[in-house]
Parts: sequence; structure tokens; C-alpha cells
Amino acid sequence: MIGAAGADWLEGAVMTSIAAGDGAQLGPVAENLGRRRASGIYGAIITAAILDTVGGHASTTVLVISVVVTLLVYWIAEEYAEVLGEHTAGGRLPSRAYIQGALAATWPMVSASYAPLLAVVLATLAGASALTAANVGLVVAMVLLTIHGWLAGRAAQLRGWKLLVATSIAAGLGLVMILLKDLVLIHLH
Repeated sequence: MIGAAGADWLEGAVMTSIAAGDGAQLGPVAENLGRRRASGIYGAIITAAILDTVGGHASTTVLVISVVVTLLVYWIAEEYAEVLGEHTAGGRLPSRAYIQGALAATWPMVSASYAPLLAVVLATLAGASALTAANVGLVVAMVLLTIHGWLAGRAAQLRGWKLLVATSIAAGLGLVMILLKDLVLIHLH
């Protein structure tokens, strides 16, 4: 397994080759890095959505369990759909090694919840109310989502205003979730 710096270098080299138009295609390592990044973004969005929806209406324990169980179900469902939808041919399923690799590649969907949930637990231990703790976790999820957006933009070799737009879209997804929660909870209830 290559380290993060090596993976970033390799991904950058592949993206440079593709951008140069020399006919190179994404190899398995670069596809895996992209898939991991996409899974992390998706996991951060789901985590933020659950924190936004359930936060303040449940105990910290119930909130943490809700996030983790939901992400585990989404993770397994996504891989199940992937295996059956795209990789079955001639009545054969992919190998066990392929399935294990695919599960490992998309694990960031679940692990993206770790930092926001840790923030929720720490805020609760510090004496914050359930709503405040959930909001702390939501802020951490939004920061994580913004970082994922920036990293994805950098991996695509975006610079300047293009990188700013890619990063802003990621941050905007988190803000939209907060605005929707406020709209539903304040104006429609």
C-alpha cells in the first residue's frame, strides 16, 4: 500500500497525463483514490444531513448510533448495487478479493463521520446541550466537506477561481442543509 504523499503524487501524475491529452486512462490506483474521495464526500454529506435532522431531538448516544448505522447501511447498499448493477456478467459475481477491495475503497463513506461524531461527543462531555453538540458536529462536518471539496479540486489540478468554485460548492452543500433544517423546523412546524 502506498502512503498518502505517494498516492497524491501518483494521482497528480495520472491527472497531468490525462490533461495533457496523451491518451492515458485512469488506472486502478487513481480510480481507487477518486472513489475513496467521492465516498468521503458522500459520507460527510450524509453525516451532516443526519446531524442536521436528528440533532437536538435525540440523545448523543442515539445520534451517534443513528449516524453510524445509517452510514453502514448506505455503504453496504451502495456496494451491493455496484456489484449487482455493474459487475455481474455471464451469471458470475466478482471475486471475493474484488468485493473486499471495493468495500475498502468506499469505507471513507463511514469514516467521514468519525471527526464530526467525536466533536458531538466531546461537546456533550463538556456540558453542551444535545442541540449545541449536534451543531458543533455539523460545523465539523461542514469543514470536513469543504476540505474534501478542496482536495478533490487540487487532485483535478484546479487552481485559482476554479478551485475556489469547487471548494465553495462543497461548502455550499453543507449550508443548504442547515438552511433547509431551519426552514422545516422553524417555518413549517
